[in-house]
Amino acid sequence: MNRKQKRTLRNIIISIVLMIAVSIVFKLTEDKLSDLPSYAIRLIKTAAYLVPYLIVGLKVLKKAGKNILNGHVFDENFLMTLATIGAFALGEYTEAAAVMIFYQIGELFENIAVNKSRTAITSLVKLRPDYANIEKDGELEKVDPYDVKVDDIIVVLAGEKIPLDGVIVEGESYVNTSALTGESVPRRVAAGEEILSGCINEQGILKIKVTKEFGESTVAKILDMVENASARKSKQESFITRFAKYYTPIVVFAAVVVAFLPPVILGQSLTMWIGRALIFLVISCPCALVISVPLSFFGGIGAASNYGILVKGSNYLEAVANADTIVFDKTGTLTKGVFAVNEIVSCEGVKEDELLSFAAHAECYSNHPIAISIKEEFEKRGGVIDKEKIKNSKEIAGKGIELTLIGGNIVYAGNLKLLSDMGIKPMDKKPDGYGTVVYVADKEKCLGFITISDMVKADSKTAIERLKAQGISHTVMLTGDRTETAEAVSRELGLDKVYSELLPADKLVKLEGIIKDEKSNNEDAKVVFVGDGINDAPSLIRADVGIAMGALGQDAAIEAADIVLMDDNPKKIATVNSIGKKTLRIVKENIIFALGVKLLAMVLGVFGIAGMWFAVFADVGVSVIAILNSMRMLRFHE
Repeated sequence: MNRKQKRTLRNIIISIVLMIAVSIVFKLTEDKLSDLPSYAIRLIKTAAYLVPYLIVGLKVLKKAGKNILNGHVFDENFLMTLATIGAFALGEYTEAAAVMIFYQIGELFENIAVNKSRTAITSLVKLRPDYANIEKDGELEKVDPYDVKVDDIIVVLAGEKIPLDGVIVEGESYVNTSALTGESVPRRVAAGEEILSGCINEQGILKIKVTKEFGESTVAKILDMVENASARKSKQESFITRFAKYYTPIVVFAAVVVAFLPPVILGQSLTMWIGRALIFLVISCPCALVISVPLSFFGGIGAASNYGILVKGSNYLEAVANADTIVFDKTGTLTKGVFAVNEIVSCEGVKEDELLSFAAHAECYSNHPIAISIKEEFEKRGGVIDKEKIKNSKEIAGKGIELTLIGGNIVYAGNLKLLSDMGIKPMDKKPDGYGTVVYVADKEKCLGFITISDMVKADSKTAIERLKAQGISHTVMLTGDRTETAEAVSRELGLDKVYSELLPADKLVKLEGIIKDEKSNNEDAKVVFVGDGINDAPSLIRADVGIAMGALGQDAAIEAADIVLMDDNPKKIATVNSIGKKTLRIVKENIIFALGVKLLAMVLGVFGIAGMWFAVFADVGVSVIAILNSMRMLRFHE
């Protein structure tokens, strides 16, 4: 509880004690007071009860007056002021003070709940570094991160936050990335590796060469995104804001009608109907809706941040919850984006390791991902590339490599076109897996083949299954890969549709077509695009919701996407969908509950069945219950 909340709680306690004391005093002196004129008794009681009333209610009165002067008359402060002053005028002193006290209890509860929700999000603000260490004359000097320039060398001690993005030039350590990614396992880093601001150095000393000024660093971009998240309202929030704007003057007008029309038409007591009108006003206060709906979305955004998911606004949380179609990029999103050997087939008389050795030596001068994967597999099996054995290596553009070994033996490594040009027939056996096939041959025959593929992420299949279970009816993949590979990945993951052999520009065109088709069937349909955040910025922007996968440190992703997953786990797409759905469910529960109770209470109040104490419950009680319901989002667990 912060200082302001403690002060409010203190005022509430003082007011309650004083109100009880005043009530006891008047009860004990009832006989003596009866000798005084009625106007004097009213003045004494009004003055006495005004003390506890003003201790908790002065702030409300000031707000109401300030808003009236600014032209914003109809709000909850105005309703509370009007109702309680009216109660004093009618001689309902205890009720007047109690209404204001309980209203402030509700306000206190709201502030605590909002701060708790805000903490779930702004815990990320703890990422903000207070200083950076610069070494000068053998001593470390603490400077403002904003004063550090690109190419400066900063020193990060054990336990300190890494203040700026850079490259480690000296030292090794384990860094805690949990605040960025939601992952609790520290990551080992060493010289030559990139390091991101916002991580915590757990041990050792790191010297880092700065690559970005603080304003452009990862942590600065994340903080800016978090701090502006509340500016983007969902449709539900926008509706409640508009609803309250028109609702409040309508209920004030209705209260005036309740106060004066029945006495005129029915000839009944004006005082009785004014009392009922005041009860009506207290009941009608829209606090429960105005508070609980934004609080629910705030809680949802906070819950997402606990999983390393950054949502730029409640409108995106609402949209992803209502999504019907999710379009995925393949490489780096559903697959690892790292090539690996997954099949080695050799002909009779040729060992697998021998075939792999020929291929590794053929590719030894290449830095292509396919070549690297073959060399890594060879080395993993204990092989060592001996370049002394190579007499000549010649690349055949678009087909492969011709390798001449010492002794005159010639080996070819490449695709089917290369074999065809050499007049060599491929093996009868076909590759079992999908991916790129590298054939190895000598001058006479095909020695075998090696299949290299971009491996599917371990959690991709689970992610797709969960999304379908959550109501996503269309899952689509866009890729530049050849059709056979794309369709194999699609079958493995259970996707509904796949578009392959697309150029980067074709992906956006295809996404446009998908969106157009979905909107033609349903104008409110939401299409989500999920990409790795490097080459997918246009698609991330174009979709109703753009989700950037594994966007830790990727500027383009953080800026273009609406939702940023700070690691590359595809299951978190299902997590944010689940969070969005639960948030909307809680919002709808609050709206139905608050309106239902208030409408019933208003009717009871008008007919004199509900008194001022019931009105307090219908206002403060409903607000507290709605707030408690909203706070369930903070305890979200998959």
